[in-house]
Amino acid sequence: MFPNFNIYSTPLLILVFQGLIFAILLLARYSIKKNISDLFLALILLLTCYSQTCYTVGFMGWYDTYRNTKINYFLYNIAIVLGPLIFLYVRSITTSNFSFKRKDWWHFFLAFLFAFYRILIFIYDAQQPGFNDTQNGFLKINLDEAIIQPVMSFIEFPFLLLYLAFTLQLFYNYRKKIMHYFSNTYKLELNWILSFLILFALLFLYDTIQSIVGVFVTDLSFKQRWWLNLLTAIITLYIGIKGYFTDTTKLNKLNFSFSPSRDAIPEKKDSSTKKTISEKDIKVLKALMENDKVYLNPELNLSDLAEQANMSRAKVSEVINSGFNKNFNDFVNMYRINAFKNMIKENKHKQLSLLGIAQECGFNSKATFNRVFKKLTNHSPSEYLKSSTN
Repeated sequence: MFPNFNIYSTPLLILVFQGLIFAILLLARYSIKKNISDLFLALILLLTCYSQTCYTVGFMGWYDTYRNTKINYFLYNIAIVLGPLIFLYVRSITTSNFSFKRKDWWHFFLAFLFAFYRILIFIYDAQQPGFNDTQNGFLKINLDEAIIQPVMSFIEFPFLLLYLAFTLQLFYNYRKKIMHYFSNTYKLELNWILSFLILFALLFLYDTIQSIVGVFVTDLSFKQRWWLNLLTAIITLYIGIKGYFTDTTKLNKLNFSFSPSRDAIPEKKDSSTKKTISEKDIKVLKALMENDKVYLNPELNLSDLAEQANMSRAKVSEVINSGFNKNFNDFVNMYRINAFKNMIKENKHKQLSLLGIAQECGFNSKATFNRVFKKLTNHSPSEYLKSSTN
């Protein structure tokens, strides 16, 4: 009898319900603040929760109680929608002033085509005699389950992986770009996005293998498919929590339209490089760092430095990359590390913790400080303190 609360249905019901709560919260926030990344994430949660709801009611006895249910017509192959949504979500939070354009609808062409096809076979089957007495009609059995679904099991996996690959490329380009713009990047690195992408890739790899086994090897029971649904529900809830409580709006107020003059530290300076920068430009930046100590501002970014140097952002980026052989992030943090070392020499560690000294020098997180210190000195802060005080 429906509803049947058991060890299979109850965990899914709880997780799906919580995922839906975060989807509603995101939609509510979108309606107020109009931050489109909230809309994309809410749609991701709604889709995954919808797919889990269908399995949840199945474990609760829906199919056994209502033998002629037509729910199978509306079990959507969500990978063809999730792939584009994940890509657009990450793009919306890593691109300043992002807006959804008309051409972006093409990402959902396959999804709309599949939805149209499902509507057509439902309309056809609904017109056949005895349709109300059975679960699946003629085309659902002989076309959809016999041909289309096996084909979709091969299309979905490469389709999603292609979008995940595009999304990862977009994400790593963003990570490289913020190193040219911000001096403290920890809060902007969005490390959970990388975890989210990897989890989704593993999840759909699991789903694809399970689908192939179910179609070509042996028919898998509802209970054998339960683990995938439980894992999906857990990941959905994790994404909802992290996405809702992580502030991704800071970039919306910034302009990344310029291109840093170098994506990496140049191997050597040639004559053409020398013509584009001058010793005066280098001295201006040195004065700001050494005399004005602008690096002590933990929120210092390229725009701030450019404004104080009376240069364009592209010009400052070029001077730093070519004149100092560093990106903006390493350039600023080099001065912070040197300030930290000077404070250790002055025995400030006897009055403050290492993190306290780091914050005095312009760092705003322990994670950033430890990572930068290790990168620029090849030692951890505690190792440096031990060697300098011996």
